[in-house]
Parts: sequence; C-alpha cells; structure tokens
Amino acid sequence: MASFDQTRSTYGGLRGLIANLATGLTQRAESFARRFNEFMPKGLYARSLIIVIAPIVILQSIVAYVFMERHWQLVTYRLSAAVTQDIAALIDIHKTYPQDRDYETLRRIARDRLNLMIEILPPEPLPAAGPRPFFDVLDAALSREIALQTGRPFWIDTVGNSALVEIRVQLENGSILKVFARRGMAYASNSHIFLVWMVIASVILLGIAILFLRNQIRPIQALAAAAEDFGKGREVIGFRPRGASEVRAAALAFIEMKRRIERQIDQRTTMLAGVSHDLRTVLTRFKLELALLPEGPETEAMLRDVDEMARMLEAYLAFARGDSGELPVETDVAALLEELRGDAERAGQEATVSFHGEPMVKVRADAFKRCLANLITNSARHADKVAIIGHRDHRWLSVTVDDDGPGIPMERREDVFKPFLRLDDARNVDEGGSGLGLAIARDIARSHGGEISLLDSPLGGLRATVRIPV
Repeated sequence: MASFDQTRSTYGGLRGLIANLATGLTQRAESFARRFNEFMPKGLYARSLIIVIAPIVILQSIVAYVFMERHWQLVTYRLSAAVTQDIAALIDIHKTYPQDRDYETLRRIARDRLNLMIEILPPEPLPAAGPRPFFDVLDAALSREIALQTGRPFWIDTVGNSALVEIRVQLENGSILKVFARRGMAYASNSHIFLVWMVIASVILLGIAILFLRNQIRPIQALAAAAEDFGKGREVIGFRPRGASEVRAAALAFIEMKRRIERQIDQRTTMLAGVSHDLRTVLTRFKLELALLPEGPETEAMLRDVDEMARMLEAYLAFARGDSGELPVETDVAALLEELRGDAERAGQEATVSFHGEPMVKVRADAFKRCLANLITNSARHADKVAIIGHRDHRWLSVTVDDDGPGIPMERREDVFKPFLRLDDARNVDEGGSGLGLAIARDIARSHGGEISLLDSPLGGLRATVRIPV
C-alpha cells in the first residue's frame, strides 16, 4: 500500500512538473509571438511582399547552399586533386630519373603535357604562411591534396595573382619546386555565373511581383478611402469596382450599402418635410385663431404653448434630418470659434477662445457650428465661465469646451446623449428645451467620422471634447 501511495505521489509530481513546463513553454511562445508581431509590418502591401519574397529568399539560400556544398566544392576538390597529381608526378620524375643541368626536359614536359610552368629553385626556406582568404575553398582543397599526395612541406598563394596559383614544394635535396598553374585548372571559377543568373532572375521576378501586388492593393486602398470619405460625410467621387473578383465584390457591396443608406435618408427627409409642412400649417392656424381672440392671461398662456410646440417641432425635425443636405467645405475653424465666443458673450456669459494649428478644415460648416453651439450653450446655461480650446494636427481636429458649472456625474455622462432625456439632478441638460442638444451634437460629430466625450474640466465643471478626423 505504501509503495502504491509513493508511486501515485511520484506520478502526481511528474504530472505537475510537465504541466508547469508546458505552461512555461506556452508563455515563452506567446511572448516571442508578441515581440515578433511588433517588428512585423502592419500594412497589407508590406505583408504581401514578405509572403512573396520570403519563399524566394529561402529557396535561393537552400539552392545556393546545396550547389556550393555538393557541386561547386566537389568540382573544386577534384580539379585541385588533378593539379596536385600532376605536381606529384613531376616530383617523382625529378626524384627517379636523371635531369639535365637546367631541368629543360622537366620544364618542357610540365609546359607541353601538363600545362604547368615550373622552376627548380636552390635550397632556401619556404615563405611564411600568409593570412588565409575569407572564402578559402581553393586554399583548403589544394592544401589537403598536396599534403596527402606529396607528403612534403609546401607553400601556396591563391590571392597574389588573380589568374594564377603559385605552389612551392620542398624536395628531398632541399631545393624548391615552384609551380604556376592557371586558376581555372584548380578552381571552378565560372560557378559564380549560376549564382549571378539566379539573383538576376529573382530580382526580375520580384519586380514583376511588386508591380502586380501594387495593382492588386490599389483597389483595396481605394475602397478604404471611399468608405472613410463616406463615414466622414464627404462625397465619394470617381469610385468604381476594380481589382480581383473578391475586391470587386466588396466594392459592389459597399456601393449597394451606400445607395441603401442614402435612399433611406432621402425617404426620411422627404417624410419629415411633409410632416413639418402639415404641423406648421396647424400651428399657424392656431396662432391666427388666438390672434382673433381677446387678449387675456389665458390667451397669452396658449400663445406661449404654441411657440413652445413650434420650437420643439423644429428641434425634432433638426435631430431627425441631421446634416444630410450640406456638403463639406474648407472652413476656418478658428474664426468659427471666435464667432461662437461672441454669441456667448452677447448672451451674458464670460467666454475665452484659443486655437492651435492650421485652422482650415474641411467640414460641414453649418452643422459643425451647430454641434459646437449646442455644447457651448449647454455649458453657458449652467456655468459662469466657459473656455473654448481648438487644436488641429495632421490627423485630428479637437475642440474642448470647459466650464465651471456643477458638472455631470460619471455614471450619467453617457445617458445625456440619449434623445429626449433630461437630468433631474446636478445638471439639467437642455433645461427649457427638448432634450436633444447633446444628441444632435453627437450625431453631427459622428457624421463627420468623429466622436464627443465628456470628462472632468480643469475649471471644476464639465469638459466636452469634439474630435473629428481631418
């Protein structure tokens, strides 16, 4: 029983060790993947190029390695062995057969039969070994074959003369056999042509691939630009489906979606125009009938109710209609903010304005002015001081409206953007209005591709920030 418990305990410990090891490997793999993704390009064009280039580079590396290892080095070793055999034969002839005084017969045999140039030098020390070249395939092959076939001290120089290889072998009597051989006899010197042609072919293929990828990426970029313009409320001009069938399908789906949205907006605008005409006719009739009645407290109260109904009707129609009929134009936002500041001061509020950056921005001028006016009016209604700050960089236009009022609780800040909602405590948004001011402002900001956020203000009240792309 004790043995069974011990075995189970050992098994449990081993299982825990394996689990910890697997967890550690998983964490390391995830960490490596995160770091790898940080260095990877984010664009589709760059990633597509990597998908094309990486296999070509890997394939060429493998082919070059196999060629160098299996073919080029093998040929070099065999050529070096053949030259070394000729040198060994000359050494044997010199050792075995008597020679004339100037070794003319030996030089003639080497020159005419073996294509080698030789000299017999008097006894002297071999030169000191020089530094081996970085790419020393020939040095390694010759050194190995000479040491193997002659067994004599030797010295070689493969870099002194690019066309010749110099070999010196010390003979038994101390004299030196000096041999000059053409480099091509001991070295596969034309093998680099294969590598050059392989690189040239790869560059040509990569150029064709880059051109093809650019043509395939451009329709996707055009689709993204059209969707961005449509999201910002701008007119989409000159867009048509192009590229591969999948990209064309996506472009056609976008065009159809755009048509449905525009048709829905047109239908809603037409319906609201009819409703507006009918209701305004009724309200005008009420005003005429009240004008014919004798003046009195009841009549004045009814006139105020009719005026309130007219204002509410205009607010409802403005919210439902949005800014669909206005086109974006280049607008001086700094001047627009100054105009809003003047309106606030004429209403008896203290307001300041500052703007940083290029003031010319392409927006729907009237709609954007209304968006900011709603925010400024909302702040001025509940605060004594309002600060308006604009900032434009290469990507965004931001306008912040700060006030020193009571603010809005954090948990209610998203609720105030709901249509017809009024807050009962802290801050009564659109007090005396329809409860649509912030809803209209957010709708206009989103139609420009931006957003409105509510935060705490440095002045102690509320900060409303409008941020739209430029």
